[in-house]
Amino acid sequence: MSEVQVTEAEIAVHWKEEEYFYPPAKFIGQANANDPAIFDRFAEKNFPECFKEYADLLTWDKYWHTTLDTSNAPFWKWFVGGKLNASFNCVDRHLTKYRNKAALIWVPEPEAEATQVVTYQELYKRVNEFAALLRDFCGLKAGDRVTFHLPMVPELPVSMLACARLGVIHSEVFGGFSGAACGGRIADSGSEVLITMDGYYRNGELLDHKIKAEEAVEEAKKQGQKVEKVLIWRRIPGKYSSKTEMVKGRDFFIDELLADYKGQIVEPVSMPAEAPLFLMYTSGTTAKPKGCQHSTGGYLSYVAGTSKYYQDIHPEDTYWCFADIGWITGHSYIVYGPLALGATSVMYEGVPTYPDPGRPWRIAERLNINIFHTAPTTIRMLRKLGPEEPRKYNYRFKHMTTVGEPIEPEVWRWYYHEVGKNEAVIVDTWWQTENGGFLCSTLPALQPMKPGSCGPGVLGIFPEILDEGAKPIPKGSSKAGNITIRNPWPGIFQTIYGDPDRFVSTYYAKYNRKKGSKDWHDWPNVAGHRLGTKELESASLTVEEIAEAAAVPVVDDLRGRAVEIYIALKPGVKPSKQIEEKVSAAIERLIGKIARPKNVWIVPDMPKTRSGKIMRRVIAGISNFTSPGDITTLANPEIVATIKHHVESEKVNRGEQPRELTEKELEEIKAFGRAE
Repeated sequence: MSEVQVTEAEIAVHWKEEEYFYPPAKFIGQANANDPAIFDRFAEKNFPECFKEYADLLTWDKYWHTTLDTSNAPFWKWFVGGKLNASFNCVDRHLTKYRNKAALIWVPEPEAEATQVVTYQELYKRVNEFAALLRDFCGLKAGDRVTFHLPMVPELPVSMLACARLGVIHSEVFGGFSGAACGGRIADSGSEVLITMDGYYRNGELLDHKIKAEEAVEEAKKQGQKVEKVLIWRRIPGKYSSKTEMVKGRDFFIDELLADYKGQIVEPVSMPAEAPLFLMYTSGTTAKPKGCQHSTGGYLSYVAGTSKYYQDIHPEDTYWCFADIGWITGHSYIVYGPLALGATSVMYEGVPTYPDPGRPWRIAERLNINIFHTAPTTIRMLRKLGPEEPRKYNYRFKHMTTVGEPIEPEVWRWYYHEVGKNEAVIVDTWWQTENGGFLCSTLPALQPMKPGSCGPGVLGIFPEILDEGAKPIPKGSSKAGNITIRNPWPGIFQTIYGDPDRFVSTYYAKYNRKKGSKDWHDWPNVAGHRLGTKELESASLTVEEIAEAAAVPVVDDLRGRAVEIYIALKPGVKPSKQIEEKVSAAIERLIGKIARPKNVWIVPDMPKTRSGKIMRRVIAGISNFTSPGDITTLANPEIVATIKHHVESEKVNRGEQPRELTEKELEEIKAFGRAE
């Protein structure tokens, strides 16, 4: 065994097949997509005109003349000649029928605080007044950029839709990011206005958020961008919840300014379909963040279509996407998708397990939520801390989504049986910031579900797995490769803001068949790598005592590359050598001896982001005796030193010595971080 080099491909192809689960008849009967003819409508022979079906869900000021313009490939333009406004499509057009229906239901983290219901009429009023303020007080116009650093509060979608109303490009920075991270994004986008908040609740504590604005403005200035105005929403009406002093002439309370714009109506600016709607920056843990620029017509069409068919959202549904609007999931499937369809979208301010792991199910019961959408990280956390909590509450989901990373089959089954009560369909979705909306998933009424598998390409998306030489890898060949998408689609981002060369080199150059070609067939898009680490984590989670698992690559003198597993135990379980051995045995049994980990490390907790995502690059650094990298955005940075001390001292005890890694080896560890 010591002679064998373990590759991700070898691990990936040893994973066993799971059983299929089928959608219940009750769901199929009411589904938006329950006619198999839809697959033919979206077949490749009908591309790109098939996406007219998505675009026709919107209201257009002017119809388009060209569905897909490839004249400047790979800078695709969708629905060219068409004009529309995203704010009008998400708010105004629903007033006739749904004026008094909830558009947003906001649940604050403190359980004693009242839930806020924002009807479509109230949303219309708030969006118009804030749009008037942005236009008249800030002087903003179509094409300008504005940066938000906002938490999960209703003021965030209001701000987004107010910008969209004016044709102003918004750039939201996840609330948990540092002021410096926000400042870098301000500078890159050339924003002169920052919209932030004084504070918000997290884990029962009212955090000072305005303090980050000072750091953001300073960092932007260092990078050559001056912020003229900082507009501040107040978490508690009439009260300033920050210790940071207001800067005269720069800082303004929005609620005070709004008094001058009461009742004002702003006509929505009719924007070309290809006009940018927003920028969404990738996290940038190992390189400069990329400002993914998303269009108005193509993006909005794609999220409306996928929300209708894959989320199965009807206007009468109460839908809860348990994500943060600071990520692309929140943009697409909390704000733009559901609101374009006239649905009710639920937002929650705080931590899933505050004050206890029954909180999500109490909210679901009280608000009669019937569609639930969250990430495997959250599902694992709820399974770990409250495995039987869902049984205590009388809610019924018809549909559940998992998003953001692969889900282990064991966790999927808990989600299906316990959370879904054996009644809800599950769509396991795969996509990225750059994609705008889902790329792979099962169509819930028409395709069976398989635990741990996201399913095929979605309607109108044609994936292909290519080897390094651009040759397709045949199905069933037991080889791994790079996932590419052979065709453009309306939700795809338009470019990296301000850096078109990086856009082409990062996403298209690798498999470009003919430089300068105007034929989309010559430009497959590199969507990502097939990683094998998730199979190891899934196998680890079949061990009863384990709550979370993370697999990382480690440089090994004998094998070239090996894998180490980090595990966190369920509450009340004590660490033991037996548990480590059970993990190795489970991997050997379920995948094969080739995948047996070099070491299994039991840790008190995993290093995680504020949204609960395990930062595998940090522990990969520890396993390889290198720097864990930037840990400032972790929710629990203190855990890193504990893990580092334990792992490094144990490795030394076992005779392992730190050695200097080659540039290639270091790059592989960094690349692992990017793959997250």
